[in-house]
Amino acid sequence: MVIKTDALIVGAGPCGLFQVFELGLLGIKSHIVDALESPGGQCIELYPDKPIYDIPAIPVCDARDLVDQLLEQIDPFDPTFHLDQQVTDIEKIDELSFHIKTSKGTEFEAKSVIIAGGVGSFQPMPLRVEGVEQFIDKQIFYRVRDPNLFSGKDVVVLGGGDSAFDWVIELAQTAKSLTLIHRSEKFRAAPASVQKMRELEKAGVVRFIVGNITDLMSEDSQLKAAEIRLNDSSITELSLDHLLVFFGLSPKLGPIATWGIDLEKNQIPTNTHNFQTNIPGIYAIGDIATYPGKKKLILSGFHEAALAAFGIKERISPDQKVHLQYTTTSPIMHERLGVKS
Repeated sequence: MVIKTDALIVGAGPCGLFQVFELGLLGIKSHIVDALESPGGQCIELYPDKPIYDIPAIPVCDARDLVDQLLEQIDPFDPTFHLDQQVTDIEKIDELSFHIKTSKGTEFEAKSVIIAGGVGSFQPMPLRVEGVEQFIDKQIFYRVRDPNLFSGKDVVVLGGGDSAFDWVIELAQTAKSLTLIHRSEKFRAAPASVQKMRELEKAGVVRFIVGNITDLMSEDSQLKAAEIRLNDSSITELSLDHLLVFFGLSPKLGPIATWGIDLEKNQIPTNTHNFQTNIPGIYAIGDIATYPGKKKLILSGFHEAALAAFGIKERISPDQKVHLQYTTTSPIMHERLGVKS
């Protein structure tokens, strides 16, 4: 069965969720497809507890709180989620509609498509040491889903970027021991995070080693220790329970690259009137969209979603004048939001 809809949103991160809201205000129901098993996008998958300070009128929240509030905000519009699947094909039916297929065989006929999926899907850069595969998601992790798993354990963190330092600072409070390993003392992390790590090191809470892991040692299928090559080429052995690897993320566009959309360094050029791509009816918002002056901020994506919604309304209702109405006073807005006058 082909699902017919006015708008199909590809990506259920914060910008994709806010796109539901902006479309809903204009009376447009949407369906959302996302490769992850739950809404929230990469910020939930990678940084659920990381604080966010630049959302208007919210002094501070973490990614999980932001997504929860966005889901509450779009609830009046009853969006339909199609999770754990990727859009694999988009074909133009005619001037006003597209046929879309997903990796699970779900099919849509949509008058507009909004790509809100970040810069593709991000894949962690792997630890290239023999035998690592047998311990992935058991004792070796590329992302942290449950910080409590590492409480009272000997934990080793690899990396010199924000993710590595964020988790060193977070887990220093609960781990039995915590060691950070990086190939040099030149870090990509924020200076404040580096300073905090140095304070924890000085206090004896965190150990920092300049070097690289070259081998893993196990016993009865359990990871027990890692062999580390130090800067002077000497080898030392470090006991551990868990190893967290944060070597960075590699963006992969996946099927988007085959849809006929113009690309510019893995991003999609758009106009700034309605954030339409080179294909009429296909829009891009959030980190994947690029244009002169673009800033990769969540609040920028929210602005893009608002203008894209008006562009989509004009596309699907070309004979209907689209009036700007305010949620504070408009009876139509109140009705769509379920607000009682």
